[in-house]
Amino acid sequence: MAGYGQFCPIAKTMEVLDERWTVLIVRELLCGSHHFNELRRGVPRMSPALLSKRLRSLAKAGIVLRRDDGNRIRYELTPGGRALGPVVMALGEWGVQWRSQLGEEDFDPTLLMWDVHRNLDLDAMPGGRVVLGFTFPDVEAAHRDWWIVVEDRGLVDLCDFDPGFPVDVRVVCDLPTLVHVWRGDLDWSSALSSGGVTLEGPTDLRRALRRWLKLSPFASVARETGSSAAGR
Repeated sequence: MAGYGQFCPIAKTMEVLDERWTVLIVRELLCGSHHFNELRRGVPRMSPALLSKRLRSLAKAGIVLRRDDGNRIRYELTPGGRALGPVVMALGEWGVQWRSQLGEEDFDPTLLMWDVHRNLDLDAMPGGRVVLGFTFPDVEAAHRDWWIVVEDRGLVDLCDFDPGFPVDVRVVCDLPTLVHVWRGDLDWSSALSSGGVTLEGPTDLRRALRRWLKLSPFASVARETGSSAAGR
């Protein structure tokens, strides 16, 4: 890592964090990703080689620990890495308030579904297997359909291929709409009443879906309506 040659603690911190993708890797570790393939799904546009390089740099900086986990490597944050939690949250809150405008390149179905699948309210879901389907008609065929399989309120699996189980509830909408719902820019009621989101399945499960799907941790952050960043 290149240094700034300054004693300022901000400079010393940024010597670790200002390399491209680094803060997003820390975000993924804070969100519970611990294995290489899990981390890759949280940063789907990052090359595996660069991810490996950044993980080595974070380990050298004392932010990440590498542990043997069977035939895999498990990555964990050190106490210093975990202490970055409030910093990462503050960056996200600032982004909601001052960088809320999204471009076409920002709508990534892989990242959205990865976030959605790890933010379910499992206690609100019925026992047994529950399968949620998501279809984005505006997305290319390879990434158009997704499935979240919840096994008895425990194991949660995200699939980009048909797992072969009946779907209990399916969400059909264009990708930007669900991104804005997830971010808290658009509420579920408005999305449903406008026809932007369509739910398929039994009435009781369709009504329950909103209790099962949590929103982004930043969804409740107040927007700065007077700034140029407030547009979408």
